[in-house]
Amino acid sequence: MEKRLLGRTGHHSTVVTFGTAALGRVTQDVADVAVEHILDHGVNHIDIAPTYGQAMERMAPWMPKIRDQVFLGAKTRERAKEQAWENIRSAMSRLGVESFELFQLHSVGDMESLDQVTGNGGALEALVEMRERGLTRWIGITGHGPDVPRVQLEALDRFDFDTIMFPVSASMFRSREYREDAMELLEKAASRNVGVQTIKMIARGGWGERDRECTTWYDPHREQEDIDKALWWVLSNPMHTAPSAGDVTLLPKVLDAAERFSRLDDEEMARVVSSHSPPLPEPALAILPA
Repeated sequence: MEKRLLGRTGHHSTVVTFGTAALGRVTQDVADVAVEHILDHGVNHIDIAPTYGQAMERMAPWMPKIRDQVFLGAKTRERAKEQAWENIRSAMSRLGVESFELFQLHSVGDMESLDQVTGNGGALEALVEMRERGLTRWIGITGHGPDVPRVQLEALDRFDFDTIMFPVSASMFRSREYREDAMELLEKAASRNVGVQTIKMIARGGWGERDRECTTWYDPHREQEDIDKALWWVLSNPMHTAPSAGDVTLLPKVLDAAERFSRLDDEEMARVVSSHSPPLPEPALAILPA
């Protein structure tokens, strides 16, 4: 699987990161199969968070075996410094690790949240202290929602974040406003050598009132050909790595697509976007009606 330099971190991440949200509601046996699968495919970057159900407990037995093989990125959704520190200590205990390569402010999707985490006594102060104590090497910010590219553009002006994480998919780029903001963010990240992690890579729309067929909160592509197009489109953009979808049943298809990645030219990329027709919109990801 192709690897890309994750900005200034110096780490060459596989183009697909193991998104452990998929492990939140599965048994240890199912989790073990998933971890073995990502290792067989050479995935060397793990994304995890305390809010991902039992993901930390499922990954904990693996940490002594693989800790020196992977770039470990974690997050806190807390907004205040003291609560963030409690969250950080809990994450270290649950996962059974002493440090992380990357620790991120999680799910900062609007300006109010950004003000909270970057203000006096905000969670960012805890992450800076983490770095000073050697508990993380790098600091990042994540978010999803229609406003997140603009929020992260502002975040990069407030603090020198090492990485960003935000949604990028062909379905979202049907929205001209989201596309323009996202491209501006990608350009700014590149100019500052910021690592770019893109999420929701195979999102095609929303569930609406339908029963969910997957454990993802959005409606994902499920056929191999569709996953190929969606992932190859994302990887043809100026980004570095994409966490896998939050459903273990989709993981083999995502990994298969990543290993067969073939870069799309501008015409092919435009065709993927224009041909996308979501069954239902998902406003939380700026996915417009068909």
